[in-house]
Amino acid sequence: MNYVCLVYGDESHLRALDKDGAAELDRRSVAYDRSIAEAGKLVVAQALQPVATASSLRKRNGKVSISDGPFAETKEQLLGFLLIDAQSREEALEIAAGVPIAEWGTIEVRAIYDVPGR
Repeated sequence: MNYVCLVYGDESHLRALDKDGAAELDRRSVAYDRSIAEAGKLVVAQALQPVATASSLRKRNGKVSISDGPFAETKEQLLGFLLIDAQSREEALEIAAGVPIAEWGTIEVRAIYDVPGR
């Protein structure tokens, strides 16, 4: 079964990292992604651009509204995601626990909904 691991954290933490700290976080993240890919558990992993580059779109009564930034004000922002293939929720949680940002952020783990007829 596929699970998405949504990686949340405070962007200010990332901005506060010096060049070496950012490079170390990148190195650890890529190494972890490779390790779960080699285990056949990773479908895709991506980091996201800063929330300041985001747009939120809503469509109500046929009218589209677009605003800058995320949908809601939060202390943590969506920083990236992993799509993994795990045999169980427990295995998905175990994989998510290895994401380096879990040390100071939050990893939301959710099963992918299998849309009927797809």
